Amino acid sequence: MQDLNLSEESCQNGSIIRLLCLSKTAAAVCIVNGDTGLLNTSFTDNHNATETGLSAVGNKWNSYNFWICLTLAVLSAFLIEGSVMLKKKALLRLAYFFAPLHPSEGGHGYLKDWLWWGGLLTMGAGKAANFAAYMFAPATVVIPFGTLSVLISAVLSSYLLGETLNLFGKLGCVLSVLGSILMVIHAPEEEEVTTLHQMTDKLLDPGFLVFASILLVACLLLIFYFSPRVGQTNILVYIGICCLLGAFTVSSVKGLGIAIRTVLSDPAVVRHPLTWILLASLVSSIVIQVNYLNKSLHTFNTLLVYPIYYVCVTTIVLTTSIILFQEWGTMSGVDMVCTMGGILVIILGMAMLHLFKDIHVTLEGLTSSMCQLLEEKQEDKHILIEEMESLPPMREDATMVFIIS
Repeated sequence: MQDLNLSEESCQNGSIIRLLCLSKTAAAVCIVNGDTGLLNTSFTDNHNATETGLSAVGNKWNSYNFWICLTLAVLSAFLIEGSVMLKKKALLRLAYFFAPLHPSEGGHGYLKDWLWWGGLLTMGAGKAANFAAYMFAPATVVIPFGTLSVLISAVLSSYLLGETLNLFGKLGCVLSVLGSILMVIHAPEEEEVTTLHQMTDKLLDPGFLVFASILLVACLLLIFYFSPRVGQTNILVYIGICCLLGAFTVSSVKGLGIAIRTVLSDPAVVRHPLTWILLASLVSSIVIQVNYLNKSLHTFNTLLVYPIYYVCVTTIVLTTSIILFQEWGTMSGVDMVCTMGGILVIILGMAMLHLFKDIHVTLEGLTSSMCQLLEEKQEDKHILIEEMESLPPMREDATMVFIIS
């Protein structure tokens, strides 16, 4: 069953609403009866129907929320990676002119650089746009655009910082884009959660409470038990803390998005306890995530941190979305398989982009190597023929064996 939210004009007494089921052969015509508070419904054949008074609510391609989400997600990817480039150029400039003040040596000279502050503000704007994107569409739509930041970083680094992108990196970029497109095309329809009351019901659902409790206990164990003991040697400890808290971040952003969108029509949402609970959850989870992500970047190789972090956070956020909002409940089997396939393609592309980054492989090099192998093979054949011609003559009744390769 799917709830439909109609405007006041559509719900006036005597209004006729036609609902067209695209996957069925019937349509329902509903007449609003204000005196009885009921809908008089009749069903008609839909084979020849070409018009409808109400478009399907679940069609994401006709939803302005979907396109707002896409715009915000793409914008956030460009802002975040643009900020990384600004801060990196600032640090490189700082290391060139004032080497003793480099951050790796304990200095904070970068705080006096306007370029670094510009990167920091751009990063904040990008993160805000990314969080806002979760307010308008399912997490399955937002997550693929996280790969754009990695791709933009790889491309901008090659042009602005002089870093090279080898053939494996280019193929990884292409695979990541294809996987993202596959996930967006087969993403679930937008869930109908429009009030804080509905959000409260979903948060208090027994299934989500059990899931959230497991995540919270696991996160506390990682923070207080495993982090002091094996945090410096096991890359999954710090990254696991960040990814587990990502579930609370996404659910908090979803709830706060509902509060922000309804605050003008219902100012009482500001005094609702859930609003402040979600705000506290969002702030605390972000602070802890930033802390442990910085620890992982300072302790382990960046080429390993980002791919593992992306894979883990994607898994956690998608699982949270499935349990909390039942976003995959309306998906067909084909859409589910294609979505999971898109995730695997993205992971493969990310692995190729990061793990083979230091290998010098170019298309020209591969072409020349193949041509050289062909030339060597032709030379071997010529040598074999010359050796056969130099052999002594054979008897006429002798058996001759030819090997063709």
